[in-house]
Amino acid sequence: MATQKNYILQPEVAEKKLRRMALEIIEENTDEPGIILAGIRESGLVVARTIQKMIAEFSPVPVQLISLSLDKKHPGVVTLSETPDLKEKVVIVVDDVSNSGRTLLYALKPFLEHYPKKIQTLVLVERTHTYFPVRPDYVGLSIATTIQENIVVEVEGEKVMGAFLE
Repeated sequence: MATQKNYILQPEVAEKKLRRMALEIIEENTDEPGIILAGIRESGLVVARTIQKMIAEFSPVPVQLISLSLDKKHPGVVTLSETPDLKEKVVIVVDDVSNSGRTLLYALKPFLEHYPKKIQTLVLVERTHTYFPVRPDYVGLSIATTIQENIVVEVEGEKVMGAFLE
């Protein structure tokens, strides 16, 4: 018997939140020569790709997408799909869920060596159990949960289908 998923974000609401964050990015970075979205694999990359498309609908600012890989449980090594020129660029690290802040903190590391103009972070869902000094700049939904609960952002291909509590 299939278990019922306790959705906290339906697909339509998730899309509205993603669109709002894309518009916030444009507003915050309107005079920038370029934006680099670094999506953390797997779901974070889908979120980043969606944001990239939405920004392109409303702004001529060039947006480059790269992927970032790391082990979320033991994030010692961070791998980028490529290392673009970061001079005078805005880097936005994108993930699906922020739990403790550890993944976002480690994901910032490879960009610090290349001196971008600024680094920002974006998550679709933020939990309130931050243990590391990283707060997302752009948040779709902030939710208080128990430590035992887990939030899953569901993606299907290149589409964000929502988020649910486990």
